Amino acid sequence: MSKHYKVHSTKSGQSPTERYFLDPEVGHQKDILTEDDVYCSCLAKTLCHVPVPVTVGFYAPFGCRLHMMLDKITMLMQQEAAQREAEELERVQWRPRPVRGWGFPRLLWYLVFLQPIITELHLRRKNVQFLFIRFSAWQYAGTDKLWAGLVTTLCEGIRHHYGALPFSVYSVLGNKPATTSGCCHREWHCRRRVFLALLALLAALCLGVGLLYLSLGGHALGHGSASGSVLKVFGGAATTLSGSGLLMAVYSVGKHMFVSQRKKIERLVSREKFGSQLGFMCEVKKEVELLTDFLCFLEIYQRRRLRVVLEVTGLDTCYPERVVGVLNAINTLLSDSHAPFIFILVVDPSILAACLESAGNMKGTADNGYLFLNRTVTLPFSVPIMGRRTKLQFLHDAVQSRDDLLYREITRKLRPPAGEGSEGVQLLAVETQAGAEREQGRIDAEAARRIQEALFCLHDERDCLYEYVPDNVVSMRRIVNTVPITVRLLQQQQQQAECGGPTPRQAVAWVVLANQWPCRLSWVLQCLEDRQQAGGAPEGRARLWDVFCDNSRELHTMTKALQNVLDLDGDPELFQRFLGADFPFTVAEAQCLLRCTVNLDHSIRRRMGLIRAVSALKPPTPPKSPARDAPHAINGANSASGSSPAGRDSGNASEAHQPRERAHGGKPRLVA
Repeated sequence: MSKHYKVHSTKSGQSPTERYFLDPEVGHQKDILTEDDVYCSCLAKTLCHVPVPVTVGFYAPFGCRLHMMLDKITMLMQQEAAQREAEELERVQWRPRPVRGWGFPRLLWYLVFLQPIITELHLRRKNVQFLFIRFSAWQYAGTDKLWAGLVTTLCEGIRHHYGALPFSVYSVLGNKPATTSGCCHREWHCRRRVFLALLALLAALCLGVGLLYLSLGGHALGHGSASGSVLKVFGGAATTLSGSGLLMAVYSVGKHMFVSQRKKIERLVSREKFGSQLGFMCEVKKEVELLTDFLCFLEIYQRRRLRVVLEVTGLDTCYPERVVGVLNAINTLLSDSHAPFIFILVVDPSILAACLESAGNMKGTADNGYLFLNRTVTLPFSVPIMGRRTKLQFLHDAVQSRDDLLYREITRKLRPPAGEGSEGVQLLAVETQAGAEREQGRIDAEAARRIQEALFCLHDERDCLYEYVPDNVVSMRRIVNTVPITVRLLQQQQQQAECGGPTPRQAVAWVVLANQWPCRLSWVLQCLEDRQQAGGAPEGRARLWDVFCDNSRELHTMTKALQNVLDLDGDPELFQRFLGADFPFTVAEAQCLLRCTVNLDHSIRRRMGLIRAVSALKPPTPPKSPARDAPHAINGANSASGSSPAGRDSGNASEAHQPRERAHGGKPRLVA
């Protein structure tokens, strides 16, 4: 794989990613096929060179191909590590030391008798090995100490990769790596104290065993005396002291093997009194520092750099207090400047920011969740919008996963024919059954052909339908799984009516329409139903978009009552282009496809119908009060008793002002 990308100016109407694919000088990598591959490759190369520790904010909404991209990043990082390993081997001619097989006894020897030294040669090494650990916060969502699950998962992952015995030996007998000033090429220093202490214990043990043997041998020959008793005493003392020292070391190593760091941290968490003390996180930090020193020892021993990549997923599905605990644990692990940790925080930033702001113990600290998240994340990576090639590839993979389209037809063709020589009745029954099977086979073959044609329209680059499919992988699978049902129902309906109807392309477009804009489509269908019940249904050639435009003002008045349903709809401009230009469905086609629609919630239409029915009701006119009619009668009498026309006009003007005066609580005034 190439190490650099060439940057070219972007042509009009082309994104830089599309330019990458169209230019043969740029898109020369065989492994990169889609836009997501380009993004993952760039992030993987950056993580291979970024200084540690680092926290990567892998920002994306739910269901946005996160795990697929994580798997791709893991593969690309491993490929980059293998390439750098080969380059380093050509440069220095030093092979990395193995930690398994025949290299395991050598590792134990280095752990006991040698101390590593961090030299300039080690710091210049370019080869690296990645250890990937995935932590799903959803599995620990029910616990009070979710952060403890993060720390224990990290410890268990490293322990499982390198084995329990090396880490236990290092915990008991290991020594922290030392640093040197100047140009020193020695990476190991002999631990003379440990060597001499172990040699003294072994010598004392051998001496004690020898003295005991001499004393017991002299006693057996009948030469027992005071000297034999002295030898026995000194031999027993030497054997006991040296043996107890060796047994204590073996016991400590065995204890660390059976009592792992995970059990230690769980034991600390279970102590409620200790958990409230100030030294609780200090004890956890000591365990993390021990783990970091062990990884540094392995770096020098293996002659390569080590990076532990911890992928944290499912954090946006936990309670706010749990989220705060995990972020605090990440900050604790990153407090050591030499920790070889790379955290990939796979979250939806909007949900995580809301959790931080609503957490009770973060008042005053995380009033703005985005600012707190920016203080934790040192490398933000927002998953871009799904590109054209990526979307087509995902749709193609989703369609290819349906292996049941032609299976029945293929197996029916491979079935052997029925035997001959039967009796008349059996022959007639066999012929009838064979005819029914042939008819059903023809129907299934036609259905399979239509389903394939409809699904091909989804990932056809020449068609515009894929532009309306969302970037969410879950929505893609929902559409692909719904299309066969809709096409089969449409085929049965057309066979019963013995007439033509919507094409497979129109059927899959209708499925996309119901999936992307369920509220607007339900509103159009409800308006058609109400007008049909009132006797004024539009013609079959009328377009659905025209029906929506005629009733869009009424839908706007119901936005408050239908807010939750309107949130389900996609882009309104795309809806206008879908029904207005690319797929101008008519009323007749909509009524035909409605009977085959299975991915549209009919409760939305019922709710809209109830709201329209309630809004159509007019309040009754309140009855007139006799007390209010009396002044009007007096005014009428005065006007009729000989007043001038000007007086009548003034009387009318006074009556016009009476309702306003009543509204202010005053009595009506009579104008003379």
